[in-house]
Amino acid sequence: MVDFKLTPEQEDIRRAAREFAEKEFTPEIMEECDREEKYPVDIVRRARELGFSTVKIPEEYGGMGLSLFEEALVTEEFYRVSPGIGNACLSSTFGTELLILFGSEEQKEKYLRWVTERNGISAMATTEPEAGSDVANVKTKIVKEGDEWVINGTKMFITNGSVCDFALVLGRTYEGEKRHHGLTFAIVESKSKGFKATKIKNKMGLRASDTAEIVLKDVRVGDENILGEPGKGFYYLMEFFNHTRPRVASQAVGIAQGAFELALNYVKQRRQFGQPIAAFQNTQFKIAEMATRIQAARLLAWQAAWHCSIGDPRPELSSMAKLFAGKTAVYVADWCVQLHGGYGYIGEYPAERYYRDAKLMEIYEGTKEVQKLVIARRLVGRV
Repeated sequence: MVDFKLTPEQEDIRRAAREFAEKEFTPEIMEECDREEKYPVDIVRRARELGFSTVKIPEEYGGMGLSLFEEALVTEEFYRVSPGIGNACLSSTFGTELLILFGSEEQKEKYLRWVTERNGISAMATTEPEAGSDVANVKTKIVKEGDEWVINGTKMFITNGSVCDFALVLGRTYEGEKRHHGLTFAIVESKSKGFKATKIKNKMGLRASDTAEIVLKDVRVGDENILGEPGKGFYYLMEFFNHTRPRVASQAVGIAQGAFELALNYVKQRRQFGQPIAAFQNTQFKIAEMATRIQAARLLAWQAAWHCSIGDPRPELSSMAKLFAGKTAVYVADWCVQLHGGYGYIGEYPAERYYRDAKLMEIYEGTKEVQKLVIARRLVGRV
C-alpha cells in the first residue's frame, strides 16, 4: 500500500471487470432495468459464472479465494458503468461474509456451495420497520421450541429479498440486561413454510436491484441453521459491517467516477457563448474539485479494504471510507446534473440516474450519521 501500485493480477481483475461491465451493461439494458425495475437475471448469472460476485468466497467452497481489496476493484468498475445492475450482480452473494466469518463447516459446505455451484442468491435480513440504525431494537423473535427454532417477525428494505434462495435473519432469542445482548442469526431458506417476500417498488435509485419486505410467520429451522453462538448476533453484525462498509465505499467511488466521466465528456462537447463550457474557469475548478475528491475517496476505500484483507479490520477506517465516499458520490452526481443544465434533469441523459443512485450510498450499511458516531467513539471513547 505504500507505493499504491496494483499487482499484475489485480490489474487484470480490474481490467476484466471493466470490460465485462462495458460489454454487458448496455445503455438499452440499463434504461430498461431502471424504468421497469427489472432484475437482470441473465447478467447476474454471467457475472457469477465468471467469478465476479464470488471473489471473496474461499476456493475450497468454489469461490475465487481472493480478498476484499480485489472485490473493491471489481465493485468500482461495475458501479462506474451501472450502479443498479452492478448492485444486482455483486450483492447476489450478500450475507455470505457472515458465513465465511462465523459459519460452521457444514453451513459453509451447504450454503457457500449453493451460491458458487448452483447460482444461489443470498440475502441479509436485519433491518426492520423500527430497527434501522437502531439495530438493537430488533423485534423479530427466534425462540427455541423443543428441537426447533421458531421465527416470527417482519424485515424491511432487504436486498434480494424476493429473489433469494436463503437469508441470514437476525432476531431476538432472549431479553438481556442490555438491548444488544440476546440477538441471534438464523439461516432461513426462502422455500420455508411461513416465509413471504414482497418486492418494494418505486425506489428512488438502484432500481435494477431487488429490495423487499420479508414476513416470517412461525418459520421453523433446526440447530444446524443457527449461525455461530446464539445471543452473539449483534457482535457478529458489527464485525460484518467492518468488512462490508469498505465495499460500499467502493460502490460510491464507482458511482462518482462514472458521473465524473459523464460530466467531463459533456463539458468538452457542450458549447455556450461560442466555446465549450470546459473552457470556462468556473467549470474547470469544479472538474478539478470532483476529481480530487474521487481520488481521495478511492484511496481511503482502498486503505480500509486492505486492512480487512490482511486480517486487521479497522472500524473507524471502514466508517471513514463509507462516510467520505458516500458524500463524494452525492457531490459529484449533483454537479454532473448541474453541469448538464436542463439536459441533466431528464431521463434521456444518464446524469439523473447517477444522481438518484448516489443518494443510497449515504444511507444503507449505516447512515452517514451512524458512521460519524462510530468514528468519534473510536477516537474519543464514550464520554
